[in-house]
Amino acid sequence: MSMDPLVSRARALWQELAAEPGAAFGTPGRPTVLVAPGSALAPPSWVGVVAVGDGALITAPTDRAADASRSALTGLTTAALTDPAAVARRLPVADTLGPAALGYLAPDALRPIGRTTAATARLSPEHVALRALLTEAGSEDAGESGLADVTSPVFVVRGGTEVLAAAGYEHWPRDTAHLCVLTAPHARGGGLARQVAHAATAHALAAGLLPQWRARPPASRRVARALGYREAGRQLSVRPA
Repeated sequence: MSMDPLVSRARALWQELAAEPGAAFGTPGRPTVLVAPGSALAPPSWVGVVAVGDGALITAPTDRAADASRSALTGLTTAALTDPAAVARRLPVADTLGPAALGYLAPDALRPIGRTTAATARLSPEHVALRALLTEAGSEDAGESGLADVTSPVFVVRGGTEVLAAAGYEHWPRDTAHLCVLTAPHARGGGLARQVAHAATAHALAAGLLPQWRARPPASRRVARALGYREAGRQLSVRPA
């Protein structure tokens, strides 16, 4: 049986990010566990778990961490591998990041947003108004959004000189567009995130890229689903105790 094209492209991305030759996703109950100190699946010295489709790929910084992860996590369902509580019951854990849902969009799946009340404009990533938005949102929300790292044009809705919402993407390996979206705290709930994210996603699709939406907050995941993104995986990072 052929693999879903979105799952196949997403797996190819994360296999490259594992930074280890021969990285491949395992099968249900038998995740692949690799020693990969240069992996981008997790922060340095952490264990990274990425599940896409029905298989998972795990990278560890040392042989010892890999052996412990393989022994503890083999046999867990693919869903449980990105459940912090399930992992912590099997593996001594000092801290976790995530889980984050991984959404992807097929070229013909972008949904229309309907009528908007404000125009969408385009700014360069270095524009001063974007720096003001990052400051207003606060370090936690700004960091979660990833907006400071975009390499594409940034699509915005403005209220006067203020940027109310912004979206762009960072060009990742394997022709992937990693979406980054941020709305000013006082402007949330009005559909602006969906509007700017639609523009950024359309720009990525026109460039032949695979849009990726990684999100932890439920509100962000709802925006992605409204645009047509399909959650095909999850990511969890674990700092061993």
